[in-house]
Amino acid sequence: MADKIDLVAELREDQGKGASRRLRREGKVPAILYGAGRPPRAISLQHNKLIRALEDESFYSSVLNIKVGDKNQETILKDVQRHPAKPQILHIDLQRIVAGEAIRMSVPVHFLNEETAVGVKTQGGILNKMLNEVDVQCLPKDLPEYLEIDVAELEIGGLLNLSDLKLPKGVELIDLSHGEESDNKPLVQIVKSRAVVEEDEEGAPEAGDVPTVGDEAADDAAED
Repeated sequence: MADKIDLVAELREDQGKGASRRLRREGKVPAILYGAGRPPRAISLQHNKLIRALEDESFYSSVLNIKVGDKNQETILKDVQRHPAKPQILHIDLQRIVAGEAIRMSVPVHFLNEETAVGVKTQGGILNKMLNEVDVQCLPKDLPEYLEIDVAELEIGGLLNLSDLKLPKGVELIDLSHGEESDNKPLVQIVKSRAVVEEDEEGAPEAGDVPTVGDEAADDAAED
């Protein structure tokens, strides 16, 4: 399970674009806390602390413990709005969670032995990652920080799919929950590099070196 991350927040009464701009000028980030059958609450977080936390990959797939005054609320991150040109967080959405209710989250995939995979190290191929994160469903206590897949034995042309992921107990891949084979998306493959492709082409025989059907018969007729 991913570690819990603590954040201190403040309740905010003023809402709207003007109030949000004032908060940002004060170095704060407007946020909304919703879910668990309770009314949404407007809160704010310290921008500097939040942006540092967002640099850690685990922040996006962890249970976030939001402390407001003397109360704590466990949440998960659902959305982040960033400034298009500045390193600034404009707004975030946080969803309350309940211990016994399943949640849906996107978690990153870590690829083990990328550089030493057979197809890369000995065959000159390139690792092509089709998916860098996957959607899972589980109870909050079972939420993984990330999932791992070992590509050590993968050769050129080899392919691993979603079903090849080893899941922790209590964790389910949403894409595979319907039991449809078409949902078993490709996850990673080793493909030929440009150098390998060019080498293969250089080693191929010239067109004139390969007899075509009828050539031998034509030569015999010419000799006669």
